[in-house]
Amino acid sequence: MHRATTKTGPKKKLLLAFDAFGTLFTPKTPIASQYGEVARRYKVAEGVSDNEIKKSFGKAFKEESKEHPNYGKKVGMAAPEWWARLTPNNRLKVITKTFRPFLLAADASLPSGLVPDLLTRFSTSEGYALYPDVLPFFSQLRQLNSASPPPHQQHHQHHWRWDHTIVGIITNSDDRIPGILSSFGLSVGPRRAGTADSSTEDASANATEEEDISFVVLSYDVGASKPDRAIFDAAKQIGTELFAKVDGADGEGFEMLYVGDEVEKDVLAAEDAGWGALLVDREERFRERFTDGRQMVTVAEGEREFSVMNDLSALSSWRSR
Repeated sequence: MHRATTKTGPKKKLLLAFDAFGTLFTPKTPIASQYGEVARRYKVAEGVSDNEIKKSFGKAFKEESKEHPNYGKKVGMAAPEWWARLTPNNRLKVITKTFRPFLLAADASLPSGLVPDLLTRFSTSEGYALYPDVLPFFSQLRQLNSASPPPHQQHHQHHWRWDHTIVGIITNSDDRIPGILSSFGLSVGPRRAGTADSSTEDASANATEEEDISFVVLSYDVGASKPDRAIFDAAKQIGTELFAKVDGADGEGFEMLYVGDEVEKDVLAAEDAGWGALLVDREERFRERFTDGRQMVTVAEGEREFSVMNDLSALSSWRSR
């Protein structure tokens, strides 16, 4: 997204990327509870505790991740097949393997509607909830993008240091992420690294101005997962092309900031790839550090220091090192 400015001299540009699951949204209730709720609707796993379902799901997910990494992309699986369908050698996938131990007969099949219901639930806002600071943050960026923001919003412009911000997603996930984000009412552009939609040739100022999120980088698409530097480099490449196309200027010379909820895979990995990074404290590990009203603190773990914020409203306080 782009904000008009009357300032002279080079524009301040920011490539801002977020993790998705655990950073922008989270399950409405624990995944095992939702699996159990849907299964019992179909008379499956009746009398089985959510904890038992959780253990079975964890075992199935771990086995499938080991046998077919990255949601089966390397062997040509589509994400739904990795989660649910049978392969030619009759290998059961994650959802089926989760419930297999709870079927009354060893050779019984799952009811036909159970798997589609679960896939639909966890492909939309039905199964997830945005954290409460997410929509207000994107709403503020939309106001900054407006040529004439309402008077009560104009003071926000003084706090956001960048004249031009492009927002993306970098996440270890399959191809459901864009649809999940769109289901919350966020406008997600079509660009995806490693796919036919990654091209920025037709990018225009209007295209990114109307988008909350201009591109998505998925481990499923690029074949690399955080903390691998390659997934961050793929995002930087798209950002460089968009700044060059949309801003009508050299694509270089922008700051990069990545926001996630994990120390190793998000913050430290992003910094090692040349990005600035912030940890958003979704699990309130550092809750006591914010009692004096500060929104951002520096934390040391081992030999590394990193910055932590209590919610996305603190993003405007970030300064590159």
